[in-house]
Amino acid sequence: MEWLGELERAFASSLYPLRIPIAIGLTIAAVALALFARRRGWLAAARRHPMRTGALALALVAAGGPAAWYLGSPLFIRTALVEPAPSTAPASPDPVASTAPSPPTATDAAQTTQPTEPPATPAPPRSGSFTGADDFHFGRGTATLIETAPGSWIVRFEDFSVRNGPDLFVYLSPDAKGYAEGAVELGRLKATDGDFNTRVPSGTDVAELNSVVIWCKQFAVQFAVAPLA
Repeated sequence: MEWLGELERAFASSLYPLRIPIAIGLTIAAVALALFARRRGWLAAARRHPMRTGALALALVAAGGPAAWYLGSPLFIRTALVEPAPSTAPASPDPVASTAPSPPTATDAAQTTQPTEPPATPAPPRSGSFTGADDFHFGRGTATLIETAPGSWIVRFEDFSVRNGPDLFVYLSPDAKGYAEGAVELGRLKATDGDFNTRVPSGTDVAELNSVVIWCKQFAVQFAVAPLA
């Protein structure tokens, strides 16, 4: 289906910026075609054969309707999701007992001499703002890569909004400019708008991953990217 992606990119870069004059031109062409069909008697012929005309119209809808819905419905269907931000706070210590402390024993003294490791400190978060791939594929809001526990990461979306698409996924990419070889798939995009979290697969080395990408997987089209800094 890459040819559809190429067609969609051509539409987004060449035709979408000219959408208003194109819409005016198509309206004029439709009116001219209707006048031409009336003068040639096509409309009268269609009225004389309603069954044949209806069957032809139904065949056209059956052939093109599902594809048109699949490709076009994301343009006006929006979804929203709000999830709480993840917590990275360490566990609180046990409350101090109100009773008087017991006298230390030999075992306690031996334990106090053992060196203790300091608690692990989460890595600092990395964040960036989304930009769309072009005028048609808009994207805005922020993405933040957060370590919630040692070795566990999530991507936090905030004030997020993106053009909807038929098969949108979230990736972490090694290229700050967008999708590239070695990108890690995080799963389907949860919503087109909102504040939500997406978990990074366990064991992922995020050190060399430099952007969060919204990618149409089926047609290989980038919708938005947020470089991480």
